[in-house]
This record gives sequence, structure tokens and C-alpha cells, in this order.
Amino acid sequence: MPARRHLLILAAAAALVPATSALAADAALKAAVASPDRTPASVARDGARHPYESLAFWGLKPGQTVIEVSPGGGYWTEILAPYAKATKGTYVAGVADLANPKLSEGARKGRAAFEARFADEAKYGKVKFVDFGPVAAPLGAPGSADLVLTARNVHNWTVQPGTAEKLFADFFAVLKPGGVLAVEEHRAEPADEKSAGANGYLSTATVVALAEKAGFKLDAKSEVNANPKDTKDHPFGVWTLPPVRQSAPSGQPADPNFDRAKYDAIGESDRMTLRFKKPA
Repeated sequence: MPARRHLLILAAAAALVPATSALAADAALKAAVASPDRTPASVARDGARHPYESLAFWGLKPGQTVIEVSPGGGYWTEILAPYAKATKGTYVAGVADLANPKLSEGARKGRAAFEARFADEAKYGKVKFVDFGPVAAPLGAPGSADLVLTARNVHNWTVQPGTAEKLFADFFAVLKPGGVLAVEEHRAEPADEKSAGANGYLSTATVVALAEKAGFKLDAKSEVNANPKDTKDHPFGVWTLPPVRQSAPSGQPADPNFDRAKYDAIGESDRMTLRFKKPA
């Protein structure tokens, strides 16, 4: 075979590698989202949470080390842990800080239940758990993670002076240069931000300022989780909306006479979806 033709064939074959890898990555993520092992309650929320589109926007890739902080009910864990297993990556959950002497017994039991739920390595691979919180040690070795995800959490931190700043600094430290901080948060605009997010909503400017103070650069915004029906003036803040559907002040029993129709029609909140990068 002439040398020139041989080189052209090799070049064409090499050009196919990135495309093939991208298709494989898409297939692995689609398989994780479509997994029958996900709970029906999680699957029912996909129309509001757009898992495939959100993770693709954040730049999830095969083989990455992904840390999710405060994973709550495990919505993202059900997708990210199997994806990490399938692509030879690592999923780490930042959960209740067992070293914190002020940690409630309820939080300890909640962490134990979460660990037990995701202990099946045949389904989820080897999920790792690290302490996370306002006085916790670092999430991992400096520069050891590719992506850190926080979904609907930042408003919980801004009501505690200094906590959000500490946690964003932790994210910056654990990420590799060029690593991604993925943020999903209830969005205040066009309503006013109230009491540092006490109603569950924050302005995009507040979140961007926290990230930039820690050293991140805003890389992109997405409207994938926007909901223009959300008026953000609900009697019990964002928790009036699904999935919480609060109908009485915190600590009081649900009000059976509360008219839910208006709020259920809105659906889940209007949310910012942001991608930050640690400078390379």
C-alpha cells in the first residue's frame, strides 16, 4: 500500500475515536437514567429534573471521580453511581459529618440508612462516603476530583453565616485544575431574594459571587431546569411546591384544608443550572 494512502487511512481511523467514545458515553449515561433499579419516585421526577440533559451540560464523562454533596434522597446517586461503575469511574457521596459532635441522632441514622441503601456493589459499584458539613475535614485529597455536584443545597448554607464560603472553598480545593463545579439551585429572579435564601430561593448573582470568591470561573448557564410558571411568592417558600408540598408552618401538622391546586399546577421550582470551572 502506498505510504500516503496508508497514512490517510490511519488518520481517518483516529478521527473516529472521539466520536465513538462520545457515543459510548452517551449510551452509558442513557442506560443509567433508564435503569430499572431507579425508584419509581425518582423516575416520576425526571420531567422536572431533566437528568440526562443536566448531566450532559455539566460535562459528565466516563471514568471521572464525581463527588455529590448532600445527596438527599439519592435522586442523582441512583444515576451517578451505576454510571461510575459502568465507566470505571468513582462516585463519592458527601454526607452527614460523623465527626461533628453536634450532629443529631436523626442525621446519623439518616446517613446509615443512605449507606445501606447504596451498599449493593452489583448495582452501584463501590460507593464512597465522606464527611461533609460546615466543620468537616476536606472532601478528599487536593486536586483529586473531576466534578463536584450540589443540587438544591446552597440556600441551606447561606442562612448560616460563613458556611457557604467554607463549603465552596472545599469544592475548589478538592477539584483538579479544569474541574467542574455543577450547581442546581432554586432561582429567585424575578422575585427578590429573601433573608439569604430562607424561602429556598437565591439569586443567580449570589451563587456566582460565592463561587467566584472561592476562585471558580463561571463557564456556562443553562435554562434546562427553568420553570416560568413559578411565581416564587408561595406561603411556605419553595417547599410549598412539589415534591415537598408543605401546607402548614414548619413543625405543624399538614393542613387538610390547604388548597394545593395552584401550587401543584406550577410543578417543581424554577432553577438555575450553572457550570463553574476551576482554572487550569
